[in-house]
Amino acid sequence: MSRFVQLHLLTNYAPSNLNRDDTGRPKNALVGDALRLRISSQCQKRAWRTSDAFAGALGDHLGTRTKRLGNEAFQALCNAGVREADARKWSRMIAGCFGKPKSEKKTDNDEDLEIEQLAHVSTDERAAVRELVAKCAQRGSGPEGEELSLLRKPRHDVDIAMFGRMLADSPQFNVEAAVQVAHAITVHRCTVEDDYFSAIDDLNRDAPNASHIGERGYGAGLFYQYVCINRELLSDNLGCDGELTARALAALVHAVTKVTPNGMQSSFASRAYASYVLGEKGDQQPRSLAEAFLQPIKPTGDRGMLDSAIAKLETWQKHFDDVYGACAASRYTINVVTGDGRLTDLVAFVQAEP
Repeated sequence: MSRFVQLHLLTNYAPSNLNRDDTGRPKNALVGDALRLRISSQCQKRAWRTSDAFAGALGDHLGTRTKRLGNEAFQALCNAGVREADARKWSRMIAGCFGKPKSEKKTDNDEDLEIEQLAHVSTDERAAVRELVAKCAQRGSGPEGEELSLLRKPRHDVDIAMFGRMLADSPQFNVEAAVQVAHAITVHRCTVEDDYFSAIDDLNRDAPNASHIGERGYGAGLFYQYVCINRELLSDNLGCDGELTARALAALVHAVTKVTPNGMQSSFASRAYASYVLGEKGDQQPRSLAEAFLQPIKPTGDRGMLDSAIAKLETWQKHFDDVYGACAASRYTINVVTGDGRLTDLVAFVQAEP
């Protein structure tokens, strides 16, 4: 098995605000001596694991990130006729298996049933909670002893296997992420601009002036994205299920190349597929090619931004091979500019044993 699969992508986004900072403006980063737009890894992983590409291919092999498992248990117990006070007490006990429950002070939103931190709950664990809830409701008493051993080592949940999970109070049930995702950055210098806009009240026909004004930040750019997959770890996280591992890899390739973060899509409709992907496989130590863009790309002559970025990326890959020896055992490229390569073949390349 080739232990590592690396994907290097170039994706162009028209004016957009896909990933906002605390002020509502597009995230950025200083790379080299130039400011770049940035899309965080968390933003991208969220978009991928909740996408149709994952749901359609992986069905019920996806976990649930939530603080509200206690709320779900409480509602099920109340629906089964359990007294509200008992249902609340038992639900807090169940929720406590996955994290520290919030204060017992009751609120209108039942926040006391939530845990402090998001927990990535596996399908097996959620099924175990439902089973315990049904058992408690049937016998009319709360969970006891070993019944509260609800945590499992996930073996069927692809999103947990790929992106990992951490349970601070129960580290034996942690899962090491098999997929590492870098923050995407523009390959060129970029600034955040402001869109000033106004809206008119349709019913105010006598004075059709602006009834609302505002502004939002946006930016546009060609982004470099790097993803590293530890195939051995992914297979191990999925219980060495070869068929599920292959489906997981296919879903990931489809998501990485075609799924766009959802931020402000109604305002910008900045949907995009990757224009270029370099896939690499091998046992060699992985390395990003982000250094190719430390010096911002500029179009020159008849060569546009995308052509220049592809040339720089391929040159950097070759120079790494020249200096360190072959950094991958095999490679496959798709290039929209030239029409070379096929997504189906890239998926097969990532899935295939050497």
